[in-house]
Amino acid sequence: MSGVAACDDLPEPKGTRFVKTIIEPFRIKVVEPIRMTSADERARCLRESFYNVFLIRARDVLIDLLTDSGTGAMSSEQWAGMMRGDESYAGAASFYRFQEKMSEITGFEWILPTHQGRASERILFELIGGANKVVPNNAHFDTTRANVEHSGAEAIDLPIEQARDPRNRFGFKGNMDVAGLEALIEHVGPARIPAVMVTITNNSGGGQPVSLENLRAVRSVCDRHHLPLFLDACRFAENAWFIKLREKDQQDRSPAQIARAMFDLADGATISAKKDGIVNMGGVLLCRDRPC
Repeated sequence: MSGVAACDDLPEPKGTRFVKTIIEPFRIKVVEPIRMTSADERARCLRESFYNVFLIRARDVLIDLLTDSGTGAMSSEQWAGMMRGDESYAGAASFYRFQEKMSEITGFEWILPTHQGRASERILFELIGGANKVVPNNAHFDTTRANVEHSGAEAIDLPIEQARDPRNRFGFKGNMDVAGLEALIEHVGPARIPAVMVTITNNSGGGQPVSLENLRAVRSVCDRHHLPLFLDACRFAENAWFIKLREKDQQDRSPAQIARAMFDLADGATISAKKDGIVNMGGVLLCRDRPC
């Protein structure tokens, strides 16, 4: 594709400050202990859970690689912000601060905070999903697929061919197969597709980024068929950084500007704030137009 480069040919981003240090540039103020387990205990837990990691109790997990959710530590300012939070029953100042910042980052007007990203998905697909409907995605995250299918709709993944080859060094292996999307729309008809979804970064595809060029191409297909485009934007900041590093003519833009460009292409988004938002709990559902 003309607008992206292979990883080996990536330019160094301009105006970027790289910190080189022999120590971590922060202090750790809170330490959470974990329970040490033996190999025999771990083997027993696996057997008793029928080798389904979702059935293992968290207290029995020594190193948790199940999810990237909730693995970041909050800053001292974030913890202080929780203490300054307004717990009014209605009209809380905390909500308006949240709304203002989310609108600044994303450009969306209609903003609904949720307790987790999967709750945002549940609300979205309870509204737009249903039997005989089809939801295409570059690759559905597991909770997204579960919420799509729980509504009665069919979740279909449309990754590009390079995403299937671990040795391929293409810089944007998270991209959606645009020709495959066109073929799917022609096959099932646009009336059966309530929305097209793109996950940035593509978590189920190995956390691979999606290029702006690809998002624009998907947007163009959606416009031709009058379909809304939603982003699963849990890793939007990382995706913006990859675009800055790897995509042609993007090196002089800030990650915030690139993130806004991604959101400007969408009609809505679901976000788990426990990823790039680095909060201890929460999510958000975003819409461009007033919800029905």
